[in-house]
Amino acid sequence: MGPTAGAFYLAGGGAALAVVLGSPFPVAATRLELGGLAVTALLAGALLLLRGYVLPRWAFHVVAGTGTLLITLAVPKCPTLATALAMSAVYLFVAVDVVFFFTWRESAAHLSVLTAAGAWALCDRPGMTPGVAVSLVVLLVVIAGVVGLLVHEAADAARDGLTGLANRRGFDDALDAALAVAARTGAPLSTALLDVDHFKRVNDQHGHAAGDELLRAVGEEYRHALPPGAVLARYGGDEFAVLLPGLPGPRALELVDGLRAAGTRAALSCGVAELSPGESGAELMRRADSALYAAKAAGRGRARLLDDTSAVLARDLADALAAGDVRAWFQPIVDPADGEVLGVEALARWTHPVRGPVPPLEFVHVAESTGLVHELGPAVLADACRGALEVRRAWGRELVLTVNVSGRELTNPDYPQRVLEVLAETGFPASSLVLEVTESVVDASGQAALDALRELRSHGIGVAIDDFGTGYSAFSRLDTLPADYLKLDAGFTAGITTSPRRAGMLEALLSLSATLGLRVVAEGVETAEQARLLTEMGCPLAQGWLFSRPVPPWQLAERGRTGDRTPQRTGAA
Repeated sequence: MGPTAGAFYLAGGGAALAVVLGSPFPVAATRLELGGLAVTALLAGALLLLRGYVLPRWAFHVVAGTGTLLITLAVPKCPTLATALAMSAVYLFVAVDVVFFFTWRESAAHLSVLTAAGAWALCDRPGMTPGVAVSLVVLLVVIAGVVGLLVHEAADAARDGLTGLANRRGFDDALDAALAVAARTGAPLSTALLDVDHFKRVNDQHGHAAGDELLRAVGEEYRHALPPGAVLARYGGDEFAVLLPGLPGPRALELVDGLRAAGTRAALSCGVAELSPGESGAELMRRADSALYAAKAAGRGRARLLDDTSAVLARDLADALAAGDVRAWFQPIVDPADGEVLGVEALARWTHPVRGPVPPLEFVHVAESTGLVHELGPAVLADACRGALEVRRAWGRELVLTVNVSGRELTNPDYPQRVLEVLAETGFPASSLVLEVTESVVDASGQAALDALRELRSHGIGVAIDDFGTGYSAFSRLDTLPADYLKLDAGFTAGITTSPRRAGMLEALLSLSATLGLRVVAEGVETAEQARLLTEMGCPLAQGWLFSRPVPPWQLAERGRTGDRTPQRTGAA
């Protein structure tokens, strides 16, 4: 709006200046007055071009009204009827400006004032006839109307038909404009993604009409709650996007979280990201989407911001992935009766050149929050497959390889194909690979995760439900989840020697799992008593520090070459 109005002011000022320089004036004072108006318009145009972006939207009504006033003052100063009519044509700039940026009602108000002002400015000119005045008004209104129709038709392509908000195309256009301003001025810029929690439940229980009404209500509520200059859009489905020019990440998080907490229409999960230097709009929105995913994974109904520390660590992680510095270490999966190694779980390890070893929970969280998990997952899988092949050759027999999978990966439509490509590149057999997912990840990722797991199982790849026994875990779910292995959480395993009920639950679970064809792996085994009790109950597989800590693949391969097939028991640490 600022640059457009500025360009029109410069054009109008230039037209007035042309009249001043190219026409004879009977009265010199009139030339000076018109020249002053021309210079005023030129200065205003320059200011609008340079600083118009800082003005709030309402201020442009003043800008348009001032333009009408300047033209109305200039027309009577023109020395001839021809120059007066030429100057009256500048009204067209104001007319086009208002229909371009204002609603039909606002535009009609401006046009009414504009035509009345033009009629007044020309009414007492010698030689001015009613026919000429009417022709001028008709020409002005028709051109403005046609431009307005074209503009509003084009705007509809960028507007969501259900909520009346900008759609994804409209939001992307606004984001591109905001990025240009931020690059020019250095002003902060943040974006947020808002997702309606459990929206599918509304559609399923009350019908799509109720879902549509909810989306309209949410859009209307937040449209009025956002500050001036913010852009609210329906980004797709039940997801809304907010553009917040001038706000740094922490303030944007505070604003969005306040709106979320005060909302009355629906519970929302929100992800916020602040623009980093040199970042594209697509990268910014990807980080906002990752923050939204983190908010949903943390339990929904909350807001999350990707902070600067995560952004720095993410850049270092990206460099490490490109250099192949993120490696897969192995923790053996054994028979608890004798410690014989039957498989290995791959665990990602990264040694930062400055910080040293980075805790996996930290860099995996950063990867999931920034979208780097789509590079981290395949890199760790490929390294694990190569390491497992080395261990298998050294031990001279097959070993199962289990690899953890992020919910972000599972919801990527390309994930199954990526896994198959890694297996083809490394030569690792699909029948010996097991992908570990948590029950909560499957629930949070929805049908897309289930479809991906079923497709992978159709290629012979196994699936393990990890951390079973924590949070919400129900025996009834075992019949519906596409799984081949069940991995008991370490906290569950720790209680079997002290809680008779926990031991009884484990016996029941082992019996049920055997009936369902699931193999149980007890994680976190740290004492010989736990191993003995697991053996007595018939638990087929176990892992933990009692048997071995995670080690690089070459160490495990060396044990195979030297004939040490059962890792020494290390005990708890």
